[in-house]
Amino acid sequence: MKNRKTSMITGLIILLVAIGIAVGYSVFQSKQVPLTKIVGFVGGEKINFLKDPQVEKILSERYKLSLDIRKAGSLDMVRADLDGMNFLWPSSQTALELYKSLHGTPYKDDMIFTTPIVLYSFRPVAEALVQQGAATSDDGVYYLELEPFIRMIVEDKQWSDLGLDLWGDILIHTTDPSKSNSGNMFAGLVANMLNKGQVVQANEVKGISEELLHVFNKMGVMSVSSSDLFSLYLRNGISDRTITAGYENQMLELSKMEPEVWGKHKQDLVIIYPEPTVWSTHILIALDEQGARLMEALKDPEIQAIAWKGHGFRTSVTGAGDAVAEFKEVSGVAESIRKVMPAPGYDAITPIISYFQ
Repeated sequence: MKNRKTSMITGLIILLVAIGIAVGYSVFQSKQVPLTKIVGFVGGEKINFLKDPQVEKILSERYKLSLDIRKAGSLDMVRADLDGMNFLWPSSQTALELYKSLHGTPYKDDMIFTTPIVLYSFRPVAEALVQQGAATSDDGVYYLELEPFIRMIVEDKQWSDLGLDLWGDILIHTTDPSKSNSGNMFAGLVANMLNKGQVVQANEVKGISEELLHVFNKMGVMSVSSSDLFSLYLRNGISDRTITAGYENQMLELSKMEPEVWGKHKQDLVIIYPEPTVWSTHILIALDEQGARLMEALKDPEIQAIAWKGHGFRTSVTGAGDAVAEFKEVSGVAESIRKVMPAPGYDAITPIISYFQ
C-alpha cells in the first residue's frame, strides 16, 4: 500500500513538473515572438500619447507592435510620399476625405478618440471678456460667444477696447489651415460664423472669403504644428499669444506630463470653450494589414483609459461627466461640450484651404 501511495505521489509530481515545463515553454515562446515595426505619420498632438511608456508596453507585450512615428500636419501627411508607410493618423474627417480624393479608399479607417477645438488664453483676458459681456463663466468654466467675437476681429477692434492693457488688434492665433488640422478646423468654424452662424456651403465660400482672409492675415506667419503653436502660447505669454486655438487635450496633458511647469503657471492659464465649437475626430487611416493591427490595438480599453487619464483625449467610455475629476488640477474643464456644430463639408473646406496655400 505504501509503495502504491509513493508511486501515486511520484506520478503526481512528475505530472506537475511536466505541466510547469509546458507552461514555462509556452511563456518563453510567446516572449520570443518578434515585434512588428509599424511606420506612420502622426499629428504632433498625439506624439506624447504614443510615446507613453504604458502605451508602448501594452503595444509591445500584448500586441507585439513597435512604432516608428514621424510628426506631420494632418493635411501634409496625406499629401506626402506614403511609400513604406503602414498608417496615417491625422485629426479630422477632412484629412480622410482628402486621402480618398488623392489615393482612393484606404485599407481601413476608424476613429480612435476625439477632442474639441478650444481657445487657450490667460485669466485676465478671460475675466475681461466676461466683464465686457463677450464671454460667460458657468461654474468656473469659461464660454465665448464666437460669432460676435469674430465680428470684432473683422472690424479691427483693439484689445484695449476690452479694457486690456495690451497693444494691437484683437486676433486668435491658430496653425496654418492649409497644413494643419486644428488650423483648417478653426478656419471652417470661422467661415461658419461669417456665414451668420450657419454651416457654410461650397457656393457660399466666395462670399465670405475676403473677411475670412482678413481674420487670418492678422496672425502673420502661422505654425504648421499644433504642438509647436501650443509651445509658443506657453513660452511667449499674454502679450504675444493672447488667445490661441488648439485642442482641449493639450492643456490637460500638460498638467499630467509636466506637473512642475503646470504648477508654476496654472493660476494664469485658462481654457475658453468657444460656442459653438467643433469636434476634432482622430481617425487612424490604415494603409495595409499592419496598420489595421495598430488600429485594433489602440482601441484596447486600457489604452483608451490612458488616452483620457494621461493625455486628455475624450473616448467613448471616458472624458465626460464626473470623469473630468481626473483633471482636478485644471480649473474650468467642461464636463460635456454643450454647443457643437458641424464643420463645413469637404466640398466647402477644400476651397477654404486653398486660400491659404
